[in-house]
Amino acid sequence: MGNPLFDTLLNRHIGRDTPFLHLADGVTISHAAFGQMAARNANALTTLGIRPGDRVAVHVDKSPQALALYAGCIQSGAVFLPLNTAYTAAELDYFVGDSGAALFICDPAEADTLAGTAQANGCLLHTLAGDGTGSFADLVARQSDTAPVAARDGDDLAALLYTSGTTGRSKGAMLTQTNLLSNAQALMEGWRFTDSDVLLHALPIFHSHGLFVACNVSLLAGGAMIWLPKFDTDTVIAHLPEATTMMGVPTFYTRLLDDPRFDRDLTAHMRVFISGSAPLLADTHARFAKRTGHRILERYGMTETSMNTSNPYDGDRRAGTVGFPLPGVEVRVCDPETGAELPRGEIGVLEVRGPNVFKGYWQMPDKTAEELRPDGYFITGDLSVIDADGYVTIVGRGKDLIISGGFNIYPKEVEMFLDDQPGVLESAVIGAPHPDLGESVVAVLVAEPGATCDVAAIEAAVRRDLAGFKRPRHIALLDALPRNTMGKVQKKDLRDRFAEVFQPPRA
Repeated sequence: MGNPLFDTLLNRHIGRDTPFLHLADGVTISHAAFGQMAARNANALTTLGIRPGDRVAVHVDKSPQALALYAGCIQSGAVFLPLNTAYTAAELDYFVGDSGAALFICDPAEADTLAGTAQANGCLLHTLAGDGTGSFADLVARQSDTAPVAARDGDDLAALLYTSGTTGRSKGAMLTQTNLLSNAQALMEGWRFTDSDVLLHALPIFHSHGLFVACNVSLLAGGAMIWLPKFDTDTVIAHLPEATTMMGVPTFYTRLLDDPRFDRDLTAHMRVFISGSAPLLADTHARFAKRTGHRILERYGMTETSMNTSNPYDGDRRAGTVGFPLPGVEVRVCDPETGAELPRGEIGVLEVRGPNVFKGYWQMPDKTAEELRPDGYFITGDLSVIDADGYVTIVGRGKDLIISGGFNIYPKEVEMFLDDQPGVLESAVIGAPHPDLGESVVAVLVAEPGATCDVAAIEAAVRRDLAGFKRPRHIALLDALPRNTMGKVQKKDLRDRFAEVFQPPRA
């Protein structure tokens, strides 16, 4: 038995003295040097008694050492559990406890606060800082540059990723070696990555996008990455001439478009810009193409599946759509009540099947059975439509569906209308409890920089062009929409904020 992820992502390039990580301070780490870092991390894990299948919970800032820890988990057979750096101590206690982590690695500044979490959950606690220091780093430094490779098969767990938990208790998605490897292979081929590519990497690595998409594809292709701690417009613009590709969330691209230095000349050498983790506005697509001559390639994925669909590398990249299923991935749109497959052009819940689909939810067999059908399709919960040409469009999350007076209202449809109104940068449409209709529509608008939203004019346009049941009954203006670290609009926050907007005043 081998170790598919190690053999394919790491061992193929482990002896190559070619660049892998270009750091912001000018230091370059080769593939060979990174392989040695991975081995030292694997040895450190083994020294601590971590065995294949044990979970390693990681709550640390982005660094080359943090990425090498992930690689060390692959080599030693440990299950990597990355945790959002924004999580609080209370949230971390749940993740560490629920996962049964054998080792918890956090930032040194958090060690005192989180010592109780580790002790209460019976796991070891070590530290790793963004600058590469800490007790775990000290242990790694004492290890050999070579390490044994744990035997694993395709069905063994490689990672445990928790869903955001915005609609209830967070669920741990069990991702296998096959899940991660098949997705990296499909993306590398679909997006034409080779060992000549240099990916500008400004994403976090506690999330599937920055870790399993960006890093796994680069490792598989044998290319290099410009490794930035976070997105900063000045830094990205300074390093862009050295890159051939970039992956980002929509916020990255809107911020670049706000800078006059970001133009056709600066991007002329680039091969592709890829966007995901949140929907990209059609206006952003158009502005980007006009400014740079590049069409952003938008794709769609989930924690439970990694990537499912992508607009084509060669062909029409259609704004507002997420393209076609990746090779080996099947999708269908089904009636949310009956589960019956719907004809093309009808809105329903998207279901996905393929080697990328997760094994199930950690210690939640009932929830797994609810969302994984016997025929292998995963019920994504995303309301979608497939057009006559096969392009998939995500209309909205099923939980975002508004049912007002018995009518179904898809927020995305109303948002697209509002986004086209003069002075509107973007919008979010939610449902709020209504004493007569059950719930009704609230529209939250953000004005374009230097502009104002003429609410009266927008209301007139709504009355003119939208069916009565779709019309927002309350329009609010905010400076910005609440978003999580990956740029997704937090509609739960908005629903909480406007929960009583239609309720009669209390006596």
